[in-house]
Amino acid sequence: QVQLVESGGGSVQAGGSLRLTCAASGVTYSRHCMAWFRQVPGKEREGVAIIDGTSRTAYPNSVRGRFTISQDNAKNTLYLQMNSLKPEDTAMYYCAAEDSVYGRTWYGGCRFGFWGQGTQVTVSS
Repeated sequence: QVQLVESGGGSVQAGGSLRLTCAASGVTYSRHCMAWFRQVPGKEREGVAIIDGTSRTAYPNSVRGRFTISQDNAKNTLYLQMNSLKPEDTAMYYCAAEDSVYGRTWYGGCRFGFWGQGTQVTVSS
């Protein structure tokens, strides 16, 4: 059974940094895509970073150069380093794991179907 638990969210001023952590169980990183998504009320969930089984990464233009996704296979932990944060980065951030059979959310060529509970990030101007 896949379990994902995020932590590290909080409130920061614009220009600040946060590092999100996702502790995972039931997932083999080397065989699966992992990603971070974010969502604000009234809007669709959007992908902000993806890493695949070969450790290739990808980001949308909105965060490229500011966010970095990484993983520690030994600790089964996924990270999202967020620098130069902007007020528009304010959202609930979710860790996601690939579910190639039942996943209903497509991002970066992978299907995601396992989600954490989310961690709130608030950036003030």
